[in-house]
Amino acid sequence: MGLRIHFVVDPHGWCCMGLIVFVWLYNIVLIPKIVLFPHYEEGHIPGILIIIFYGISIFCLVALVRASITDPGRLPENPKIPHGEREFWELCNKCNLMRPKRSHHCSRCGHCVRRMDHHCPWINNCVGEDNHWLFLQLCFYTELLTCYALMFSFCHYYYFLPLKKHNLDLFVFRHELAIMRLAAFMGITMLVGITGLFYTQLIGIITDTTSIEKMSNCCEDISRPRKPWQQTFSEVFGTRWKILWFIPFRQRQPLRVPYHFANHV
Repeated sequence: MGLRIHFVVDPHGWCCMGLIVFVWLYNIVLIPKIVLFPHYEEGHIPGILIIIFYGISIFCLVALVRASITDPGRLPENPKIPHGEREFWELCNKCNLMRPKRSHHCSRCGHCVRRMDHHCPWINNCVGEDNHWLFLQLCFYTELLTCYALMFSFCHYYYFLPLKKHNLDLFVFRHELAIMRLAAFMGITMLVGITGLFYTQLIGIITDTTSIEKMSNCCEDISRPRKPWQQTFSEVFGTRWKILWFIPFRQRQPLRVPYHFANHV
């Protein structure tokens, strides 16, 4: 899709991402098997709800994979610095390479990343200028999918009519209560965690401040001009077309912005 592949060798990150994939597979397989398809066959729900469930699941998986393998903005060893932009570059005191301001050196990955927000073990990658938009989509679709699955789990027991047909020979139906309790526990845990993360990410984009900048207290409101939220989101997603902010299958094109906005740190 036109993006450079970036693969981080980190066993800890592999375990975290493997856990995320397990939760995704658990819900994508068992929720339809226990709830969606049986209620659809008995006429309790329309088929469009199943299509929406799988559509959100696919968008979530694509955002996860692309956020994990997309180059977050790694700087080359010998970057070409335009003559008129030298004042917006600085020397990294860890790798001794020139980098644009607002870049950060990731100790886990071992290189500098443009406009790095943080290193996320759940995608086994840094969140930087070139994959921040995919990370936001991952947060959004994960939260949407979790709410969708929890809603159907609740309706299965407290709203939908009882199922008339039960194939007790199948493992999932013999242990339905335990499976659904585990799904609800994982869903609630995921929802609480991702809601807090998504909120902090949105606030960071609105205020045009990365997580690292917040922790280091290097950004003062009075030291930089304030941009409208539409501009900051457009810069992150690489387009001013808001409908494209929700599409993980496209290629991001960075927007050209004035340097007194882009390099305020």
